[in-house]
Amino acid sequence: MAENARALLERIRALPLHGPVRVMNVCGGHERTIAMAGLRRALPPEIELIAGPGCPVCVCPEEDVHAAIALALRPGVILAAFGDMLRVPANGARSEPRSLEEARAAGGEVRPIASPREAVALARAEPGREVVFFAAGFETTTAPIAAMIAEGVPGNLSILLAARRTWPAVAMLLESEEAGFEALIAPGHVSAVMGPEEWRFVPQQYGIAAAVSGFETEGFLAGLHAVLRQRLEGRAVLDNCYGTVVRPGGNPTARRLLEECFDIVDADWRGIGIIPRSGFALKPELERLDAVRRFGIDREAARKRAGEMPPGCDCARVVLGKIHPEQCVLYGKACTPRTPVGPCMVSDEGACRIRWGERQGADA
Repeated sequence: MAENARALLERIRALPLHGPVRVMNVCGGHERTIAMAGLRRALPPEIELIAGPGCPVCVCPEEDVHAAIALALRPGVILAAFGDMLRVPANGARSEPRSLEEARAAGGEVRPIASPREAVALARAEPGREVVFFAAGFETTTAPIAAMIAEGVPGNLSILLAARRTWPAVAMLLESEEAGFEALIAPGHVSAVMGPEEWRFVPQQYGIAAAVSGFETEGFLAGLHAVLRQRLEGRAVLDNCYGTVVRPGGNPTARRLLEECFDIVDADWRGIGIIPRSGFALKPELERLDAVRRFGIDREAARKRAGEMPPGCDCARVVLGKIHPEQCVLYGKACTPRTPVGPCMVSDEGACRIRWGERQGADA
């Protein structure tokens, strides 16, 4: 495997590149691979790797974070969330909890979980209490939530849903005046669920080279080599370089469950705004599971009170690949993994957190 990666790296180095090529990846897993393998240092200087909108925690609307905090502080409620969400900071008065971690310190009941099944198990273990599952994620996380709903959930479990679709954010970038990249590495796990066809619009409508890539170093380099070859040959197609996992049409069962449980809606991305058809919402017939309705949460009031990213935080532009993490004025100063100001420094899929680890490793 390592030998194949080295061979691919040498093939990339041998390509007659003329001028810079900006390649965006749309997955926190790809960004971690880049960092762990030290690819930014190993690749030719003409290749600029850009982290794109691949962190669902980073774009989770602040009004949903405030709603989760408020629910965690309600008597009789247990708030369950994926671990990354606990430290996501929200704006607010210093006298109030500004993260789920702070809500727990203030007496709220907050439980970190790793899967939807754990939320179901928690609700069954606590039949006398309300359990709210704060569910933020992209398609790969949302499909198991749909499976959880289809299997049936206890009556004391509800969902605070902050689920997003990946391709509409890329489409928004491409429709803007300056997309900021000339080639795209599409997310392998999302493509395994939804099918690689979702990404054909990138070469077909915008003439941009694209490839679906795996997550090992070899897999990522195969995707990178594919898009660079396309550029040199003057063509734009979608190459599937993750054929062992990503099949035409994706996962039919997962797609069916998503369609049965959720509607596609316009959705808010933190610091970015509303992106058309980029979110999942529970079907009307499943509104009994909607924590916002069950507890009468006013998301709009939270939005007006809270605002967007913390002052000075450039997470939104980092998520969109407009700047590199170290170009944010807070990066490495006020904002570190120990003292995160913005969500990109919190999540394991956040570009700032990943870049911090990459640079620490390079300096070691």
